Amino acid sequence: MKTFRMGGVHPEENKISNDAAIEVMPVPAQMVVLMNQHLGAPATPIVQKGDKVKVGQLIGEAQAFMCANVHSPVSGTVLKVEPCKDAFGLAKPAVYINVEGDEWMETIDRTPDIKRECTLEPKQIVDKLKEMGIVGLGGATFPAHIKYNIPEGKKAEYLIINAAECEPYLTSDYRVMMEHAEEVCIGVSILRKALGVPNAYIGIENNKPLAIAKMQETARQFEGIVVEPLKVKYPQGAEKQLINAVTGRKVPSGKLPIDVGCMVSNLGTAFAVYEAIQKNKPLIENILTVTGKKLPSQHNYIVRIGTTYNDIIKHSLGELPATTGKIISGGTMMGKAVVNLDAPTVKGNSSVLVMDEGEARRNPETACIRCGKCMHACPMGLEPYMFSVLVKNNRIEEAKEHNILDCIECGCCFFSCPANKPLTDEIRLGKNKVRAMMAAKK
Repeated sequence: MKTFRMGGVHPEENKISNDAAIEVMPVPAQMVVLMNQHLGAPATPIVQKGDKVKVGQLIGEAQAFMCANVHSPVSGTVLKVEPCKDAFGLAKPAVYINVEGDEWMETIDRTPDIKRECTLEPKQIVDKLKEMGIVGLGGATFPAHIKYNIPEGKKAEYLIINAAECEPYLTSDYRVMMEHAEEVCIGVSILRKALGVPNAYIGIENNKPLAIAKMQETARQFEGIVVEPLKVKYPQGAEKQLINAVTGRKVPSGKLPIDVGCMVSNLGTAFAVYEAIQKNKPLIENILTVTGKKLPSQHNYIVRIGTTYNDIIKHSLGELPATTGKIISGGTMMGKAVVNLDAPTVKGNSSVLVMDEGEARRNPETACIRCGKCMHACPMGLEPYMFSVLVKNNRIEEAKEHNILDCIECGCCFFSCPANKPLTDEIRLGKNKVRAMMAAKK
């Protein structure tokens, strides 16, 4: 069974919400829709106070190259257009909407019928992805229309769908496979058509046997879709590691997957592509896991984008347990602590992870003994302990020369460090300093 060749770790899986079927989250009385829910520049608001909007209506237009359209997840009246603090305390441009009813754009097909045939040509598919505001849902939120517009001189040979869901606690992709396998396969077929590749490979870790069986059974009904079971190893879902696992190819330092003939998309993105192309539905909802070891219940919700963390917590839990130590957006390896529970969710959110005080508390840091465990765990072949020294001593040029920007911030180094050194945090800081240095030289 395949896996990537270099590094990796085996954190506790904690897939305790696997059996929680997808539920529909109620729509709150007010929504706050951020204009930068994607990698790149924020969308430009095209509505103003007092405007009436419908579900699926364009409210933020992509006017920069690296940008994505933003649509209203609700119907109602625009209350104001002004900045809002996001989940991490940063002010971002936003549109506030008072919810009134649930009136959808007439162009959206809301019937439960599954539509298999796609009549659009490849360029029309890419244009539609832009119109519908589709972004990658594996974490990076890269605008899909840019990714699938292959640069001249490049050629895609492999389409790889990331269904590994290797991050601890997350189960939203698993539930999509179990409940929407056919729609996912249609979405994969559409992306395969857009690229013009003969086959698409869906990589699933073998700790999900029911999902593998479900996807294999469904994929047999489609041409050119191969389900590839993979060994369990984190970070299997990182695109360079997934490419190496499925194809054996290695993406060189400073290069992109397309440079080795590969294109990687998340399974949730494939589902969103199906809804965008076949149902004319913009990306206004996502599927999000609410989980934690000490919670009385586990959930996977389909949530309107713009619902706040507090709204989700109140609906699913009533109130947080008294022993709550931290709320994480994402999993324990690459997720980030939420500092503002009044912040709205965005397209790339995958979970609300409630961690107990004991689980959230980091162990005391001790001295590095140069054991090399962080180096052996690094899936990119880097030397994290060295970056720690270079960053602390502000030797930023040396950090750049040793390829600190190749770090994917997976957390394997911190996980494996017996000295409990916050290596990932230090490297992230170092990468920011390198980028600032590079920008200053331009």
